[in-house]
Amino acid sequence: MTRSDFTTPEEVNEVYRRRARFYDWSVNAYYLIGFRWWAYRRRAIAALGLQPGATIVEVGCGTGLNFRLVQESIGLSGRLIGVDLCTDMLKQARQRVAAKGWSNVELVQARAPDYDFPSNVDAVFSTFALSLEPRFDEVIAKAAMALVAGGRFVLLDLRMPDNWLRNLASVLVWLVRPFAVSLEVAKRQPWKSLQRHFPQYNYQEGYLGIVYIAVGQQTRTRDVPVDSDCQQ
Repeated sequence: MTRSDFTTPEEVNEVYRRRARFYDWSVNAYYLIGFRWWAYRRRAIAALGLQPGATIVEVGCGTGLNFRLVQESIGLSGRLIGVDLCTDMLKQARQRVAAKGWSNVELVQARAPDYDFPSNVDAVFSTFALSLEPRFDEVIAKAAMALVAGGRFVLLDLRMPDNWLRNLASVLVWLVRPFAVSLEVAKRQPWKSLQRHFPQYNYQEGYLGIVYIAVGQQTRTRDVPVDSDCQQ
């Protein structure tokens, strides 16, 4: 295995260590090819069905790009825990938290499968991160055990499309290579683990089948559907 394969946590961590300072800028650059990152992030967080005072864990929180959207839902009475392997990405997240004065954010440096979720978590989510972890099934299984009845795990990520675009796999991977995506990583299918570990499950694709939002729920107690118009 070569380092350019980006398949191990150590290799992924090194990529994000180098990119941490410019990560936010590089994400927004994808708007140039019509990939509306923020639209999908908003839909994913809306699908969590968050209420004021909720406790939520973000797996692979990075620089904290999603924190503002979460705070809008949980308020200062809520609790947001951000977990990430890369200390340099967390450094950027801490600066964001300090600048905003958020006192309800806890940041944890850990590899996702090694993180012990607190009990009675209201929601867990991950955006464009969990597929980078080869032990993603362990993460989802542990989260499912920690979630309260009605709690949701929302997964927003990239996938290899099943349509004609699959013939352009090398080009698609090249486009997201700056984020440690390789052909090997693209073969991972964490949405199937979500379906296996949760009794209630919803899945929708967007952006020509390259992006998806998957929702797992322990027990259906309220209906907060994913935006049905996921195509962009």
